[in-house]
Amino acid sequence: MDFLTNDDDPLVIAGRSFNSRLFIGTGKFPSAASLRDTIAASGSQIVTVALRRVDLGKDGGDSIMSAIDPEKQLILPNTSGARTADEAVRLARLARAAGLEPWVKLELTPEPRYLLPDPLETLKAAEILVREGFVVLPYIQADPMLAKHLEEAGTATVMPLGAPIGSNRGVKTREMIAIIIEQANVPVVVDAGLGAPSHVAEAMEMGADAVLVNTALADARDHAAMGRAFAMAAQAGRLAYRAGLGPERAAAAASSPLTGFLGEDTAP
Repeated sequence: MDFLTNDDDPLVIAGRSFNSRLFIGTGKFPSAASLRDTIAASGSQIVTVALRRVDLGKDGGDSIMSAIDPEKQLILPNTSGARTADEAVRLARLARAAGLEPWVKLELTPEPRYLLPDPLETLKAAEILVREGFVVLPYIQADPMLAKHLEEAGTATVMPLGAPIGSNRGVKTREMIAIIIEQANVPVVVDAGLGAPSHVAEAMEMGADAVLVNTALADARDHAAMGRAFAMAAQAGRLAYRAGLGPERAAAAASSPLTGFLGEDTAP
């Protein structure tokens, strides 16, 4: 079994199977070559591209699109930069018209300081896009009620943030994500704020189905090596979750028996 994928435990989204549970974002990389190497090293099969920042018709040279192999990776357009449902829907339609598959990461962040997603506009846009046949993966705050509303609207996943976008702070919304995971009937993808492989492992150990990482990889000195580290962390966390983590205990519990090992009745 490869350290990057787990063939006997695929991630299934909208009936489509993926062996990798690590999504990669494409912003902030210094070059297409560094992005290409990172995607390859990570084994990621879902790569997001911001529709406002990419020329979908340009796939050569040093463009973002040139770094993605559509035979190996699903190109997941995202609506980053959209502030309203109307803007997000328009961007999704443009991506489909440009020939991309009708999958979209729905991202609405009108608040500029923390880039927090707008719950009302996100739900409104999701309902429209689902009706139009899109496979919708909505980025949301870690709000269990919103996650249920989106699932009921027909979204293919829910994608709660671990921390604000680009903050590298980890799973700061752990308690709410745990509720979302408990209640969800669609895959839960922890998105935003994961800055270290340990953060990814934590999310996966909780039972998240996948994670999305961008800034932490682009910030690294060795982008490709960090991509592989994150992929290994995603797999380790998933394997730990499937294996069944032991319970936390308030007091010490000896791992070896304290009596009966050498024979309690044997005289010295």
